[in-house]
Amino acid sequence: MKRAFYILCALGLLTGCNALDLSPIDYSAAGNYWKNEGQVQTFLNGLMVELRYDYASPFLLGEQRGGTLQTGFSIEGVSLNNAEVVSNTISEDSPGVSNWNGYYGYLVEVNHYIEQVRDHCEFLTAAKRAQYLAPAYGLRAYFYFMLYRTWGGVPLETSVKLMEGKIVLEDLYMERASAEATLTQIKDDIRLSEDSYGDDRSLDRHNWSWYATQMLKAQVYLWSAKVSTHSSDAADTDSHTAAGEPDLIIAKGALENLVKSDRFSLEDNFADIYKYNNKGGKEIILSIYFVNTEATNSGQNFVFQASIWNNSFYDENGTLLGDPLNLCGGGMHRHEWKETFIKSIDKADARRSATFFECYSATGQFGSAMIKNMGHVDGSTRYYDSDIIIYRYADVVLMLAEIENALGNRDLAAGYINDIRRRAYGNGYPQFAESDYATTELAILKERDREFVGEGTRWFDLVRMKDAAGKPLAFSAEASYPAGTPVLAEGEEYKLLWPVNTAVHTGDASITQTWGYDSKW
Repeated sequence: MKRAFYILCALGLLTGCNALDLSPIDYSAAGNYWKNEGQVQTFLNGLMVELRYDYASPFLLGEQRGGTLQTGFSIEGVSLNNAEVVSNTISEDSPGVSNWNGYYGYLVEVNHYIEQVRDHCEFLTAAKRAQYLAPAYGLRAYFYFMLYRTWGGVPLETSVKLMEGKIVLEDLYMERASAEATLTQIKDDIRLSEDSYGDDRSLDRHNWSWYATQMLKAQVYLWSAKVSTHSSDAADTDSHTAAGEPDLIIAKGALENLVKSDRFSLEDNFADIYKYNNKGGKEIILSIYFVNTEATNSGQNFVFQASIWNNSFYDENGTLLGDPLNLCGGGMHRHEWKETFIKSIDKADARRSATFFECYSATGQFGSAMIKNMGHVDGSTRYYDSDIIIYRYADVVLMLAEIENALGNRDLAAGYINDIRRRAYGNGYPQFAESDYATTELAILKERDREFVGEGTRWFDLVRMKDAAGKPLAFSAEASYPAGTPVLAEGEEYKLLWPVNTAVHTGDASITQTWGYDSKW
């Protein structure tokens, strides 16, 4: 009997694999699965659980390198996490993220599901088959887009390999695809997701939907329009060259689909987005559901360690603070934002107090906790079970601003910026006046910085958004905190992507190092 095999251990794509112990795995109980629609739905639910397992990746891959977090120790003296990532000192020997961040483990599940539903499951009608395939294609595109923005071209596996008898590891090797081929695969999956949804516009804000596919489509095509990505070297003909206006138009169309749907709008009050009793609010397009009876998240890593902090720190007026956040004795405080970044946000901007709790030590040291994801208190216990937001409507507005700016429609871009500022400040908000490309682009970035703290966008924004000369804002002194010290230095263009850790190459000798890193392979 042929059996589906988890090829990823042999490829070095997952950790903890011993090639000498590998044997075929009879996936899904030797054919006892995929017998009825209930099993299909159960497996699809499981794919959304895989997305929940991945909830921390947007913050790790999409924000921590963005120059707004600090390294060293928190105000309580607690060691802060991921110093090499936050300080952008990643290298082949210290890559910050290993084994493709575990994404191929998720992808083998998605691929198996797609193969079974697409090619088998004869009990499904054509309409039902499309209904079940639509979110899976969207999820596969999502996972590959996370890989693409991080490493560029990556191994492309869209099937589960079947083997009989002895395993020959070399038969399982899978080289990195080119940047262009990887991006094409992502776009193809988005098209398949759209086609499969057809006219289905149902919405569950905690599950993948047509609306999530539109949001992903906008992100992908905006990235494709603005970001050139090397494959193996700078002159590689299969690198991706920024496509410009054609892909901007496609991204704009996807966002306009969301606007015209009338299913989403900005919350009137910024803080309401994150309230525990407002899960799945009107601004949410897709969020990952957490509840203490099922699963909690790492929200405690963003707030003070209560046993150290309580009754030891002060507000800005010198008043001693007890436990104003009602931490109930918890907290880890492994991530803390820079004072220069927090204080760059106007106090009149509601996003500052809704995002950060600020304090001072007895010697005047500034400290903060990020309070968006604090969950809820039940009795004497705080549960960190806030939903983790993947897509929300404010991002639609600010991506539209970015697209209109790139298309030369500065007045429209200014209008979108002001829509966000109006919510942040209320009446009397500081209006952004129509300006040149570079000024508008930087203004959009600053709004994104304040809007999406902890939501995994800052680093990706710095890579995608450009100055007047077309250079990523990762190299901009004006885009940094404190101003004047760019996140990346001249000559560090290769750091726009991440290096591959040595163990991946050990598992598969065909895997090449990311362009620009000095490989010892």
